[in-house]
Amino acid sequence: MDRIALAFLVLYAIFRLAGLLGAHLPFTGLLFFLSFISVIYFFFRLMPWFRNQLLWRLRNRLIVAYLFIAVVPVVLLLTMVGLAAYGLYLQLGAHLLHDDLQNRISIITGDADAIAGAIQDAINRGAAAGDESVLARPEVAALIQSVQSQWPEIRVHPNHGQRLLAGRNNREYTGLVEERGELWIASVQTRSTRSGPIFVFVGAPVTPGFLDKLASELGPVQMMLLEPADQTRRTGISIEIENRSYVPGLQILSRNRKLSQPANFLDIPVRGASTLEALHHDPERDAAPVPVLASFVVRLSALNRQLGTSVGAVGPILLGLLALAGVIFLVLETAALITGVVLTRTITRAVGDLYDATLRVRRGDFSHRVRVHQRDQLGALGESFNEMTASVSELIDEQRRRQRLENELSIAREVQEQLFPRSLPQLPGLQVAAICRPARSVSGDYYDFIRLAPSRLGIALADISGKGISAALLMASLQASLRSNAMLDGHTGTAKLVERLNQQLFKNTSDDRYATFFYAVYDCDAKTLTYTNAGHLAPFFVHAGKVQQLDEGGTVVGLFEEVPYTQGTLRVEPGSMLVAFSDGLTEPENVYGEEFGMQRLKEEVLRQTNAAPPRVAENLIAAAEQWAGSAEQADDITVVVARMD
Repeated sequence: MDRIALAFLVLYAIFRLAGLLGAHLPFTGLLFFLSFISVIYFFFRLMPWFRNQLLWRLRNRLIVAYLFIAVVPVVLLLTMVGLAAYGLYLQLGAHLLHDDLQNRISIITGDADAIAGAIQDAINRGAAAGDESVLARPEVAALIQSVQSQWPEIRVHPNHGQRLLAGRNNREYTGLVEERGELWIASVQTRSTRSGPIFVFVGAPVTPGFLDKLASELGPVQMMLLEPADQTRRTGISIEIENRSYVPGLQILSRNRKLSQPANFLDIPVRGASTLEALHHDPERDAAPVPVLASFVVRLSALNRQLGTSVGAVGPILLGLLALAGVIFLVLETAALITGVVLTRTITRAVGDLYDATLRVRRGDFSHRVRVHQRDQLGALGESFNEMTASVSELIDEQRRRQRLENELSIAREVQEQLFPRSLPQLPGLQVAAICRPARSVSGDYYDFIRLAPSRLGIALADISGKGISAALLMASLQASLRSNAMLDGHTGTAKLVERLNQQLFKNTSDDRYATFFYAVYDCDAKTLTYTNAGHLAPFFVHAGKVQQLDEGGTVVGLFEEVPYTQGTLRVEPGSMLVAFSDGLTEPENVYGEEFGMQRLKEEVLRQTNAAPPRVAENLIAAAEQWAGSAEQADDITVVVARMD
């Protein structure tokens, strides 16, 4: 379709060029119609591209909107004013032409009345009424000569023009007459004489000289007699008047009338036309009306002078007021245009700044800020954008901090996974189980089993202060110190071991880092359990339905350098059970804010006396969760259970 439409336009351009060179080609009208259709097709075809390309920018959209809202109505208003002014000046020019013709008609009417009266008197005195000899009578000839001295073209014909009065009630006619292909301004008078009625035709042909003598305000004047199109063989242009077609006939153009020089650049010529009515005189039939087209050219200044003469001295004042109103209108329109441009630039500048800022944000530059030029809604939008980018920047920083924390927690989790025992030790007559359930991704609790000898096992449980990577590092340091001290001197008492462990942690950690610690050594050959409790919750030693809390020891490790620790030793009977735990098992609260507590834990331990160690650990944690009414943990829960048979 695009190629076909373009081909029509190219062919039409070739045909037009050939026509300018004088060639006459067929089907030019059809090709013009197809080219017009092609132009419409391309208009709608290119409209989406125009909208997407030219109207993409907000500035262009505002300009187009301003054109349609402000400029187009003003242009239409000015166009209507111009058309109304043209119609007014056209009426005024036609009025000047009609007035001047009417003056000439009035003059010829008076002359015709005087001549007809003289001829009437002459006939009543005996002059012949049937021929033009009456015109030679002295009194008639003198009057005709007097009239012709003022208007040389005037002709007098007695007994002529009676057909012009056919069908009229009055006894005279004055106006334009078309006779034998000529246009006349004539008057036909009827007089009663002793020989009967006599008709006197007095007229002057409308010639270029006659047109030259019309009103001086008008420029070139042309009068054209129109002939019915169905009664002539003429071809060419046709004019429609009152649903009838006419073609140009006799044309009379003034020779010496010139258009005056313009008074200023606004003094443009006004071209107008008006129709007059003439009677076609035919001695054989009644007169029929024939239209006459009178055209003229006149300057605006000449018409303005005519407008001013009708109001006298008020005319210049009215023209001045009109000019002042025009100046005020121009100033207001200019101010509105400037205001629209300024507002448009303000809006587009703000939107452009926001668009550039969004591009920077898309590239990752959240430090860029939009300049706020004014305190309006656009300014508020810029401030909101700045606040948004600042918030996004803060969120990104927070996300980065969280990512670093997650990385630290991941490292701590990996470290912690390496610290916990990978398998439970196997010792004759001993069953052990341990569960560590962290509240977060990394636990602050630590437990360990250390094989000191074939018949001796170290059991450790600690609660590290702090969270994250620092707690994991302290846990690693605690494990390294514990294992090194335990393996180097396996027969050292638990109190001495905890003292050395405390000194090492105090020297290698910060002042605010510490841990609660419980360490016990079970000797299956000696049937003894030796322990030291360094600030940890006292574990339960259960035997024969009785519970003993293991609280012998001292304060937490790592907080003070020189701290004495003591140890306790228990005789282990068959069926004894050791239950060690962290504070996460006793601190869960119910809906009333009551903790699970040591007493309830002790009762639950007694109920689980005959269960296997893994089942005991699971049931104790389940009892604490049931008390809290939720599986969500506030702290890490660690349970170590050892059954000694």
